[in-house]
Amino acid sequence: MSHYVKFKNQYYILATSSLADDRTMVLKHGDCFGVFDRYGDIHPIGQGAQGLYHHGMRYLSRMELLIDNKRPLILSSGLKEENELLTADLSNPDIEIEGGLIIEKGTLHIHRTKFMWKDVTYENIRLCNFGVEPLTFTLCINFSADFNDIFEIRGIQRTSKGKILKTRTSKNEIMLGYQGRDEVKRRTRIKLDPAPTLIKGHTATYQITMLPKACDYISAGIAFESGNDKPEIFNADDAYKKLLHYLGKMKDNNCDIYTSSEQFNEWLSRSKSDMATMVSETEYGLYPYAGVPWYSTPFGRDGIITAWECLWMNPDLTKGVLNYLAKTQATQLNSFQDAEPGKIFHEKRGGEMAELGEIPFKMYYGTIDATPLFVALAGAYYERTGDIETIRDIWPNIEMALEWMDKYGDIDGDGFLEYAKKSEKGLVNQGWKDSHDSVFHEDGTMAKAPIALAEVQAYAYDAKVKAGDLARELGYDDKANALYQQAEDLKEKFHRVFWSEEKETFVLALDGDKKPCNVNSSNAGHALFSGIVKPEYAERLSKTLLDEKMYSGWGIRTIAIDESRYNPMSYHNGSIWPHDNAMIAYGLGLYGYKQEVHKVIEGLFDLTTYVDAQRLPELFCGFDKRKNEGPTAYPVACSPQAWAVASVYMLLQASLGIRIVAKNNTIYFYNPTLPDFLDEITITNLKVNGASVVLQIRKNINEITVNILHRNGDVKVEIINDRLPIDRVEVLEKAYK
Repeated sequence: MSHYVKFKNQYYILATSSLADDRTMVLKHGDCFGVFDRYGDIHPIGQGAQGLYHHGMRYLSRMELLIDNKRPLILSSGLKEENELLTADLSNPDIEIEGGLIIEKGTLHIHRTKFMWKDVTYENIRLCNFGVEPLTFTLCINFSADFNDIFEIRGIQRTSKGKILKTRTSKNEIMLGYQGRDEVKRRTRIKLDPAPTLIKGHTATYQITMLPKACDYISAGIAFESGNDKPEIFNADDAYKKLLHYLGKMKDNNCDIYTSSEQFNEWLSRSKSDMATMVSETEYGLYPYAGVPWYSTPFGRDGIITAWECLWMNPDLTKGVLNYLAKTQATQLNSFQDAEPGKIFHEKRGGEMAELGEIPFKMYYGTIDATPLFVALAGAYYERTGDIETIRDIWPNIEMALEWMDKYGDIDGDGFLEYAKKSEKGLVNQGWKDSHDSVFHEDGTMAKAPIALAEVQAYAYDAKVKAGDLARELGYDDKANALYQQAEDLKEKFHRVFWSEEKETFVLALDGDKKPCNVNSSNAGHALFSGIVKPEYAERLSKTLLDEKMYSGWGIRTIAIDESRYNPMSYHNGSIWPHDNAMIAYGLGLYGYKQEVHKVIEGLFDLTTYVDAQRLPELFCGFDKRKNEGPTAYPVACSPQAWAVASVYMLLQASLGIRIVAKNNTIYFYNPTLPDFLDEITITNLKVNGASVVLQIRKNINEITVNILHRNGDVKVEIINDRLPIDRVEVLEKAYK
C-alpha cells in the first residue's frame, strides 16, 4: 500500500527505500578482502558472502548506514579503474519530520569511499546539504561480527564454536571480539573520527545539523586483530597514498600492451588492474591469490598457471611463485594433509577451522598436478630469464619433486601419475577439475581411484623435458639424459594407452583398473600445451577440440555435449573456463594451428563485451552462443579469479608465437598472426636480461611485421615463419643454438 503525505499542497508518494539489490562489489588487499552491496553496506543476504574477511574468517558481517533509521537511496556506485577504491553516491530518502512535513529526497548527498591497506579497511563519508534550509537528522552506522569461518559460510556445519566476547566501547571506538576454540582471540576494532554523539552496543549515532551548501565528514578505520597482531589504523589519506604507491609498483613490473581495438584495450587494462589486486606480498615473495571471495588464498596449481600465463611479460611474478612453492614443499608423510615428501601444496588456509584441523586445508597437498607443473614452470622461467641462481637455489626442491613423481605420484608403478585421496576430509578428485563428479566413464559411472588423468601425464612429460634442460645447464649430464629418456618413454606409452581412435582425442583418464574413461574433454587440450602430442595426432585433436560438440561460440567446453554427464550449468562437466581455453590455445599455437587459436580468442573477446567491467569470470555456463544474446553466467563464479584474469596474456602469446630465450637475448615470434579484429599491437617495456624494447606488431596484406620502435640494451628480435619447436630435439637445435 502506498504511503502518502501532504507536501507543498500536493499529495506526494514517499520514496522511503530503494529496491532490494543482491549485486556485490569486492575489495582485496593482501590477506584481507571485502564483499559489499552497491550501497557500500554489508548485509547477510543473497548467498551470504557479504562481509569483511581476514585470514579465512569474517571479521564484520554487518555494516549499515541509516539516515533517520531509513536506508538511503542509491544514485550510483562502482570500483575505480585500479580496483582499489569503492565509491557509492547516495541520497536521503523522503524523511517525515514533525508537523507532517518532510525532508524531500535528494536534499542530502552522501558520498562513501572504501579501500583496504595493511589489514585495515578505511571508509570516508562526505555529507553535503544541497537544500536551501538547514538540515537536522540522525546518521547511524550499525556494526556486527559473527566471526564465522569461510567454510561455515560455504555450508560446512560445525559441532561447536568459540565464544563471542562482550562488545567494548569508548567515545570513538567499538571493539567486537571472539575467543576461538583454537585459543586465538580475534577482534574487530572500529575507530571513528570525529567521535559519534553516542556509541551504544553495536551502533554509532551522529546527531547532525548542517547549514545549506555545507558539508560534513566522517571517517572510519576497521582493523582486523588476531592474537598479538594489532595493525595500526593510519590517517585515511596517508593510507590511501601508500596503497596507490604499492599498486603503482606492482604494475610497473609489467610491460604495457596497446592494440588497434579500444574494446580489447579495455580488456587488457582491466586484466592489468585485476592482476595487481590479486597478487599479494608474502614472506616468500609475490604470489597471486586464486579468487574472490571463496579462494582468496594461495593455491599451488592456480599460482603456477597464473604465473605461466604472465611469464613472457612479467617473470618476476613467476620467481615469487617458484620460491613460495619451494619453501612450502612437503617434507614428510601426513595422510590428513595428503602430504608426501617432495609434493607441492594444493591450498593454504587460515581461520579457526583450519587451525583446529576440522578441515585439512591449513596446508593441504591433495593435488596431483601441482608438482609436475612446478618443475615445468621452473624450466620455462629459466628459458625466459636465464636466472641460473634462482634455479640453483630451488634445484633440491626440483629433485624432490621429481622423486615424488617416481616414488609417490606413480602409485602402481605403471609409469603414469595417479591420485587417490588419503585424507578422510580431502578432495576425491585432485586434478584441476576437482569436483566430485568430474571424472567418469562414458556411461556416466564414476571412475574409481587411483585415477590417472590425461593432462597430468602431459605435465609430467613437460616436467621431465624441462628438468633435463635444467640439469644440463647445471652440469648434470647423466641426470639430463635419464630425464630425456623417461620423457620419450612416457610419450610413447601415453599415445598407446590414452588415445581414443573412436573419438579422436585422448581419453579423460584411466581408472584404478586401468580402464579408460572414454570421454571427450578439454583435458586433452592440455596435452598440446605440454608438447607431448605427436604432430600426426595434433591435427586430429585440434579438430575435435573446435568442433560443435566442444566449442560453444564463446569457448571450448570442459566436456562435449554428447557425453553422458554433460550439463552446461555444472562446475566442470560442460562449463567454459577462460584459463582452460588459454592453455589449449597456447597448445594449438605451439603446433601451428593459428586459425583455431583465433577462434578461441574471438569467442572470449566477444564474451568480455557482456560481462561486468570486461572481467572474465572464473567460469561461465556452456550453452551455445545465441544471436544477440550474452553468455549465461555461472551463479557463484569467483570474480576476479587470477588465472581467468591472466588468460588474455597467454592468448596473445599463442597468437603471436612469442618465445623469449634469455640465454641468447632473443625474442622469437614463431609464425606470428593476429585475429581479424586486431590490426596492430604495441608492446612497451618488454624486458630481457636487463635490456628492454618497444615493439610494434602490424598486420599487412600478406604478412605480420614486427618493428623495434625503441631498444635499450642488447636484445634481438627474430621472426620464424614456422610453428614453435615442440620436442626436445627442436628445442635444443632452435632455441639453444
